[in-house]
Order: sequence, then C-alpha cells, then structure tokens
Amino acid sequence: MFNKLKTIKEKFDELTAAIASPDALNDLSRWTALCKEHSGLHPVVDEYCKYLKAEADLREARELLQAETDSGMREFLQGEIDGLAVALPAIEESLKILLLPPDPDDDKDVIVEVRAGAGGDEAGLFGYEIVRMYKMYASLRGWRVEDIDANVTELGGIKEYSFSMTGKKVFSLLKFESGVHRVQRVPETETQGRVHTSTVTVAVLPEAEDVKIEINEKDLKIDTYRSSGAGGQHVNKTESAIRITHLPTGVVVACQDERSQMKNRDKAMRALRAKLYDLQKAEADKNYSGMRRAQVGTGDRSERIRTYNFPQGRVTDHRIGMTVYNIDEFMNGALDAMIEALRLADQTAKLAAEIE
Repeated sequence: MFNKLKTIKEKFDELTAAIASPDALNDLSRWTALCKEHSGLHPVVDEYCKYLKAEADLREARELLQAETDSGMREFLQGEIDGLAVALPAIEESLKILLLPPDPDDDKDVIVEVRAGAGGDEAGLFGYEIVRMYKMYASLRGWRVEDIDANVTELGGIKEYSFSMTGKKVFSLLKFESGVHRVQRVPETETQGRVHTSTVTVAVLPEAEDVKIEINEKDLKIDTYRSSGAGGQHVNKTESAIRITHLPTGVVVACQDERSQMKNRDKAMRALRAKLYDLQKAEADKNYSGMRRAQVGTGDRSERIRTYNFPQGRVTDHRIGMTVYNIDEFMNGALDAMIEALRLADQTAKLAAEIE
C-alpha cells in the first residue's frame, strides 16, 4: 500500500509543477485536465502526508523519551506516544478506504424518478413530499434542479415525477436512495386516527454521455400530446409534450415540463439515455455479484430501504440500522448525516471484500 501511496505523491508533485508551467497556462483544456487530475489525488495525498507526519512525530517522541530523565516531561511524552499510537492505525484505515477504486459514475449528474406505490392517495401525497425533500437537499447543496415530467393527482400528490439534478458529485451522494421508501402515519383523510402504511419507489439514475449510449433514431417511436397540469393558458392548448419509446428495450420516457416541443424532446432524450445506461449497468452487475454484495443493499427497486414513521418522529434506514429522530428536518432536506453513514458503510463493506 505504501509503495502505491509514494507513487501517488510523486505523481501529485509532478502535476503541481505541470499546472504552473507556461505550456499548461497557455492551453486551457490541458490546464483544466491537469487541475482535475490534481484535485482527484488531493485527498489521498493530504491523508498520506498526515500519516507520515504522525509517524515521524511518534518516532521522535520515542527517541526523546529514552533520553529524558525529568518525570514530568516523561509523562508528557508518554501521553504523546499513546495518542499517536492510536491515531496512526486510524489514518491507515482511512488511507485504505481512499485507495479503493472509485465508482466511475460518482461525478455524474442524475435523473431522479419518484413513483407512488402501495397506499392509494396517501402514497401519492407522500411521493410529493419525497420530491420536495430531494429538491430542498439540492438547494442546500447548491445543485440545479430541472423538472422533466410530472403526473399529479387531484389531491396534490403524484403518480410519477421525474427531475434532473446537476452539481458536484451528485450521484456519489444520492446513489443509495434508490429503492422503496415506506411511510407510516395517519393520513389527512383518515377519520378514526388509524396509522396507515404506504410506499413510494425512488430511482436515481446517473446521466449518460452521448458517447457512452448510442441511440438509433430508427429505434425510437415519438408521440406528441397535450400537456396536463394545474392550469394556465398553455395547458391543453398545444401538443408540446413528448413521449419517446425505445423499441428494442420497451423503455418509455416522457416530458411535458417545457412549453417548447423541442426542449421537451431534449429533456426526454436525456432521461432515455440515463435509463438505457442504467439497464447496461444492471446487466453488467449480474457478472459482479460479489461486488454487488459488498455495497449497501442491492439497489433493487423492490428493496425496502427506509421507513418514515411520523407518529414516533423517526426515520430508519434498514440497510445500516440507523435511526434519526428529526423527521421534520429530514423531510426539509437535512439528509447529510444519513447519506454520510451510508457512504461509510459502503466503503467499509468494500474494504472488507477486498481483504477477503
């Protein structure tokens, strides 16, 4: 491991020098590529330097302790040694995690699809709240959100809702949100105060670049129809909404968010590419069942991943057994603690799998 870290540090130093060179400064594309590679190595190099310093400090403290005769100073040095002896293995464990192969999709933007599941109108209402939760989380992160398609109910819930999120490392933070989200609460329409259980399914799809997903226009069936929505002059007046069917796979996407048919087509094609890319990934994952088991959950759309219990004010993630008791804040986008715990659990599982 440490030979690899030494090589990474040498590469980092080379990149540092290259970024400041006249050749790079006069070539924006090359300079940008160098900066991106340099930034990617930064966390590993910082932790490695931290390890080297702690190791040197421990060695120095032990040498000083051997030569020291003052009891007070010896006690101080022994405390330093004990602290560093604990810190070094922790830093080494962190380095092992940082050296794990990164998910190639981590830097990608995403398309999120939310669908009402079991529970009738209550599932649709909770689906709307889940959409709102992710949008508020995106706002806290400074991400850009664009609606793609929405099929709403008369009560203000949703049947289906899809939107894109653009920002820094969006997929790396949201990739564990795919699955079944279960809600337990008393619906507004319940007259006897009984707690009902409803479900919503969430799919988080990494956006695919054109070069990765080739789509033949002959394989597409494109339909136009009139937009539906809450009202307004444009709704139901022109056939601006788009529905695209990918004939070889049967994948269907739709977009009616924009007034322009061309803009709706562009958004629908983005969604189609993401879905086809997701299908490719699912097929590839069948060949890496061991790797899939090392991740948090399976990512299966049918897997129940989380329960939102409103009477008890708690949210429980069943994959890692974590419960938080701030459901109101959670529904307002305070997802960081849960997401960080999921990422850590995934990294730990992958590390254990590598050791095996």
